[in-house]
Amino acid sequence: MKFDLIVIGIGLSGLMAAKTAVEMGKKVLIIGKGMGTICLFSNTIDLLGSIPPSVNVLDGICQWIKEYPRHPYGKVDSEIIKESLRAFNSVFPSNYTFRNEDDRNCLIPTPLGTFKPTYLIPPTMVSWNGGKEESLIKSLIIGFRGLKDFYADLISRRIGCNGITLSYPELISNEVTQTQMARLFEKRDFREIVAKEIKKYLKKERYIGLPAVLGIDFSSDVKKDLERLIEVKIFEIPTLPPSILGLRIFNYFKQWLIEKGATLISGYKVTNSILKGKICEGIEVYNPPNKSLYMADRYILATGRFIGGGLQAQSNFISESLFNLPVSFTRFQKDWFDSSFFGRHPIHRAGITVNSNFQPISEKGEIIVENLWVCGTILSEHNYFDEKSKEGIEISTGYMAAKKAFEV
Repeated sequence: MKFDLIVIGIGLSGLMAAKTAVEMGKKVLIIGKGMGTICLFSNTIDLLGSIPPSVNVLDGICQWIKEYPRHPYGKVDSEIIKESLRAFNSVFPSNYTFRNEDDRNCLIPTPLGTFKPTYLIPPTMVSWNGGKEESLIKSLIIGFRGLKDFYADLISRRIGCNGITLSYPELISNEVTQTQMARLFEKRDFREIVAKEIKKYLKKERYIGLPAVLGIDFSSDVKKDLERLIEVKIFEIPTLPPSILGLRIFNYFKQWLIEKGATLISGYKVTNSILKGKICEGIEVYNPPNKSLYMADRYILATGRFIGGGLQAQSNFISESLFNLPVSFTRFQKDWFDSSFFGRHPIHRAGITVNSNFQPISEKGEIIVENLWVCGTILSEHNYFDEKSKEGIEISTGYMAAKKAFEV
């Protein structure tokens, strides 16, 4: 099968690259062995968490680029980032577009009761007047017995508000997953029972914080209905991985891409690239017990780093797993990690070096594969864990890699 573009990787950067190419009228295949890390970490859209809420984020990124010109943001600019975020938001229905606080970072509660800076948040998280921590003191945090990875008592103690854990066997077994809970919340009779229980514990709280499981496909409607039943504003708090909020993003993108004519293949691994000189002529996909060949004029690599399988680490060596691209990294394993577990580990800066067009290059600056472009967290010269920049890098570089692929 022949395509204009094959995108390898179904994380956020791959989805953005595919969307951008589809809107340019291209025939696109996006393929990956899973959903990447989008369903692990993408609760919100982080651009650069180190920028304080008092500073305009895009102004802060301009300064960041001046200080770190080799960072992925250095290959885009603040206007392109803004443009890519608008493109990202266009995937979602009007009742689920991501928002920000006056072009600044806001602070949202985490499942550990701390606060995390982020740029864009879904509408299900904004009712507590985001960014103003004192508002949360007037909240009631609700947990559910049997729901893993969300502890209302811990969160409420750290925030300084009230918290309860609801428990009633007729609703939940000894253990329930986030996906199961989200599906329960999509049922009206379940919402009515939960609302009735919550009202028993309400005092003078102005907000109710619930784990981010208010449905998968109809979360805005679920939130609105619960607020009507309880007569108090509701907001979601991210849970520990996996992320229902990330699953919502993936589902909206998948639906949008299919409706626009893109081809998606999920659950199968790309096992080999077929190169002739500096040109990729095709990729092999393993679909047990068979291997299939797919060909395109252009390819985008968006496989992520270690979690996504884009990079593999051996003793004193890190390799890119599909095209055998050279990886920029600290050469000696003893230097990969900081002495502190929560330190800035140099290994988190490992990745593929690209030129201004997002094409992979050698140490001498020579293009390695002429019809290949690279985007997302597999790029070198950033530490998205420390910077809190993961989604911003994925969205902006995925967007630009597809643009550049059809400019050359």
